[in-house]
Amino acid sequence: MPHKTVTESAAGAAESPPAASPKRWWILAIVAVAQLMVVLDATIVNIALPSAQADLGFSDGNRQWIVTAYALAFASLLLLGGRIADLFGRKPAFLIGVAGFAAASALGGAATSFEMLVAARALQGVFGALLAPAALSLLNTTFTDARERATAFSVYGAIAGAGGAVGLLLGGVLTDALDWRWTLYVNVPIALVALTGGWMLLSNHRDAANSKLDVPGTILVAAGLFSVVYGFSNAESHDWGSPLTWGFLLAGGVLLAVFTWWQTRAAHPLLPLRILLDRNRAASFLTVLITGAGMFGVFLFLTYYLQLNLGFSPTKTGVAFLPMVGALMVMAQFGTTVLVPRLGPKVVLPLGFAVATAGMAWLTGIGVGSDYLTSVLPQLIVIGLGLGMVMPPAMQLATGGVAAEDAGVASATVNAMQQVGGSIGTALLSTLAASAATDYLAGRDATSPLVQARASIESYTTAFWWSAGLFAAGAMISFLLFRRGVPEQDPEAAPVVHM
Repeated sequence: MPHKTVTESAAGAAESPPAASPKRWWILAIVAVAQLMVVLDATIVNIALPSAQADLGFSDGNRQWIVTAYALAFASLLLLGGRIADLFGRKPAFLIGVAGFAAASALGGAATSFEMLVAARALQGVFGALLAPAALSLLNTTFTDARERATAFSVYGAIAGAGGAVGLLLGGVLTDALDWRWTLYVNVPIALVALTGGWMLLSNHRDAANSKLDVPGTILVAAGLFSVVYGFSNAESHDWGSPLTWGFLLAGGVLLAVFTWWQTRAAHPLLPLRILLDRNRAASFLTVLITGAGMFGVFLFLTYYLQLNLGFSPTKTGVAFLPMVGALMVMAQFGTTVLVPRLGPKVVLPLGFAVATAGMAWLTGIGVGSDYLTSVLPQLIVIGLGLGMVMPPAMQLATGGVAAEDAGVASATVNAMQQVGGSIGTALLSTLAASAATDYLAGRDATSPLVQARASIESYTTAFWWSAGLFAAGAMISFLLFRRGVPEQDPEAAPVVHM
């Protein structure tokens, strides 16, 4: 880093007051509210699906599109949304994303047909792809002090990690107390809070105003991510041998490879490869991907077990996840502000993955006659502690040290990794669980309620073991890839947003 003259230092000092403005904590609150809305939507609708299906009359085969339509639009357009925030400003990207998400949610809540609901979910994904990277990049550019940034990212990472479980709780409460439509309507008041706060607190700052949009790169990466997510989604409803599965996965891989090549040639690349070439950042992207894939085993299959085997209501199921959420949030704060600054990511993140692995392996002990207090609750707390040591620090490291003009696209890459990881987990674990249940039923009386219950337990525990395997792989990969020592904070890497 070049030495500064006294004049330059004075000029830098003149710009420092905005960094100490109390408004940055209000900005954190608004960003957290907006992020909660996006993360909730990944699971809040799931619990309401049976009610929506009965109301609108769509088939079991079409049911997955209520979830997939959102995932496809969100994952495909994330990098474009991140670059738009860099080029045209984070405030308009944030506000348009919030307003559009609320409007799409209201449309979905008022849906009178399956097609209308799917269209609304896809629109939610479009505006979510604009909102999510803008929100994360606002944190990256607003908090420049290392300790304050760690606190901000511990809050953001805890929401990203625990929001799925909160969505299950809120979805259950709204479905039981009101109607399935309120799992979508609830986004409107949340959005109004975020919209009002964003309008009052944020000012526009275009860090990449001199760049241009990489149109060929946008088309390549959007088509590539769409193909990958669509291929994995088809693996769940078809099988791995279907052309709709392997064909789209192959096409997605080719398109993403061509996109990577194009980024080395483009004058204004959509995803500058300098973002990926930092070793800690690349390791963090992989960490978020693996965590997204492994967490699916906790949320989906444990939800099935609690409701179908233990007889929990949707609301009680959501409450059952709260201890995990609490453990995750506590460890998120401790991990980002204390452990990583002292021990470094090469120690903390593999340790977190190891703890989560142990929790998932412990969870495989569930049986037909198990109960929540002894066979689920302690395991959930252990998993929450482990993931709290992984997800928030990984998000902080993935976006830390990025130049301000790249903050939006780096943030979008984090969200894309989490979304693609979730899609991989959905397809992989669902397929393995279904195969395990089928294998168990072979040669047994499939009409017996006890045999059916044991088959379902076999499917759940298979998914839990594979989730444990994913976390174990994450421990190994993070240990090998992260650099030794504590990451240094470059104060010039991400200038503060001018308020």
